[in-house]
Amino acid sequence: MPDPTEARKALHELIDLLREVDERFLSPEWLVNSPQDVAEGMRAVMHVLQGGLQGWFETDAEHPEFRRIVAPWRKFTGDNADAIYYDAPVRGDLRYRVRGRMDGAVYVSLTVEAGSQDGRMGGRTDGVINDTQFGVAPDGSFEVLFGGPPQPRNWLALPPDASRITTRHYYEEETCAAADPRRNPALSIEVLDRVGPTAPPSDASVATGLRRVANFVRARTLEMPPPGKRQQPAFVGITPNQFPAPCSPAGFGLAALDACYSMAPYVLAPDQALVMRGRWPSCRCANVDLWNRFQQTYDYANKQVTLNRKQTRLEPDGSFRIVIAHRDPGVPNWLDTEGRPFGMVFWRFFLPEGEIETPRAEVVPVDALARS
Repeated sequence: MPDPTEARKALHELIDLLREVDERFLSPEWLVNSPQDVAEGMRAVMHVLQGGLQGWFETDAEHPEFRRIVAPWRKFTGDNADAIYYDAPVRGDLRYRVRGRMDGAVYVSLTVEAGSQDGRMGGRTDGVINDTQFGVAPDGSFEVLFGGPPQPRNWLALPPDASRITTRHYYEEETCAAADPRRNPALSIEVLDRVGPTAPPSDASVATGLRRVANFVRARTLEMPPPGKRQQPAFVGITPNQFPAPCSPAGFGLAALDACYSMAPYVLAPDQALVMRGRWPSCRCANVDLWNRFQQTYDYANKQVTLNRKQTRLEPDGSFRIVIAHRDPGVPNWLDTEGRPFGMVFWRFFLPEGEIETPRAEVVPVDALARS
């Protein structure tokens, strides 16, 4: 037997965790029953594992770099087809300079997450600054400072337990930005205080990295209460095909503080469609995504499973009619369920002006739509 180094112990802990995730999270305890449920759940777990390895196995707040959080091949925690997200590790006792560019986005924000140094879910979103609050040069570039003494502009405080800076670039284009290789926010981060050189890997550092990965996976699987047993924020509806009034997430999880959300499940028989009606509000950007039960978007790189305002064809009175169906009903604004009888519908509205009209939904025979 090999010597029981700390790194090997941590690896075995991660393997044991994945085994427990398979036995419990991918089981009826989390309402995972059919072989298709297990397959989709296993894919979700592999995406989470990939996220943990990329973002948390090797992470250093003294020598940070921005890494893309989700992508078409790595989806978790409610990704978005019209947004590109990055994050970087930080520490509350250091000062940082972040540079980037708008890259054609209609909305850009930077948020401070706190309490997640060990890979677990962040305890809270501590602060946010968006492109209405920091200067943007004529070429679209920007610079924001974090930590240290307060600055009159382009600055955010770092609390003592600061752990990450998360960036959000939102786009409203015909092509989903998250699948567009031409998009490049060109983000960089530098420490403004004196720090030491990077340390070579050691038994202790590799073990610590593996345990962060395990924490990341555990927090997004076994530490998520089973369906029906979790306390939901006000923007989450539990009645199928009926949406709650859009509202602010009020610091919930990793949500953006200057957005309003509305989410509810859809349930459709093979011959049914869900017709959603409403009006896009006056805001910086808005869209609607379809998710599976594991908070992963459907295949936006190859199918129409999401719509932003630019992609939506409006009615003569300026309202929209968006249709969720298992097959093309022959009308505009069709969102493809990919054959899933159950899924989640998630609406986002950033920097809305005034009240947001709650989308109305009605289940109809899909064949009736082509005649309407």
